Amino acid sequence: MRIVIALGGNALGNTPLEQRDLVKDTAKPIVDLIEEGHELIIAHGNGPQVGMINNAFSESASTPEMPFPECGAMSQGYIGYHLQNAIQTELASRHIAREVATIVTQVEVDPNDQAFENPSKPIGPFYSESEGKALAKEKNFTMIEDSGRGYRRVVPSPKPCDVVEKNTIKTLVEQKHVVITVGGGGIPVIKEGHGYKGVPAVIDKDFASSKVAQQLNADYLFILTAVDRVMINFNKPSQKSLKQMTLKEAQQYIDEGHFAPGSMLPKVEAAMSFVQNNPNRVSVIAALENAKEAIKGTSGTKIINE
Repeated sequence: MRIVIALGGNALGNTPLEQRDLVKDTAKPIVDLIEEGHELIIAHGNGPQVGMINNAFSESASTPEMPFPECGAMSQGYIGYHLQNAIQTELASRHIAREVATIVTQVEVDPNDQAFENPSKPIGPFYSESEGKALAKEKNFTMIEDSGRGYRRVVPSPKPCDVVEKNTIKTLVEQKHVVITVGGGGIPVIKEGHGYKGVPAVIDKDFASSKVAQQLNADYLFILTAVDRVMINFNKPSQKSLKQMTLKEAQQYIDEGHFAPGSMLPKVEAAMSFVQNNPNRVSVIAALENAKEAIKGTSGTKIINE
């Protein structure tokens, strides 16, 4: 089967050195699926990484300000490098002959997307209230208090319209190569003349993963995170884990407010988007280490059309 995997932040590290070590474990469940003969397309987030890169350039007195799309491209490069290196090593250790490649990927967004009027995607490190207010004043950043953990910069998070390099990705996948793409949700671009222009934003990696999965006609979308299953009534006495949801049930749970906007909600919505209008597609939200079990139905939460 053709599977798109969206890796959560738990699969990566907050620093380059931490990430380099952590992805060695991340590679194992990925290669488990490759070993079973599946075609894999891998996506990942980049919130801490792109913020770190942006801040490094902003705080340096000797380098010019680096545009945000270029920071996204840099994060795709070094995260992809770590992932493909770890996956290649794990494949070689199992004597599996398969090539792994990272595609620096642009994702088209609508310049009229309302997200540009309402920045909401947290990036970079946490700051104290006074530090956050100083950054907002000095650099014209939009800063918000993030879940009691401090203040963070937020940028627009428009929905993906099209994956620019989709045909390149398709060609590589059809040749049985493992492809790492739409890193950090892709570099957000808008059409300009005969080409594209980068815009300062972050596309949610789960929505970008859903988009590339649709365009490549994947069988499965795996959204791998830190939890084994989606839950309703989270952290309440009536908490319940879900083995499966139909689109109708998922929408009901959303309407009832069971999923946090900055956490599980975009994962569920992206999973729903992938299976919409196609009864043959399945989305799975599961823990990274249980990916092999999730495809067999013994772990994770399946989202199906009906």
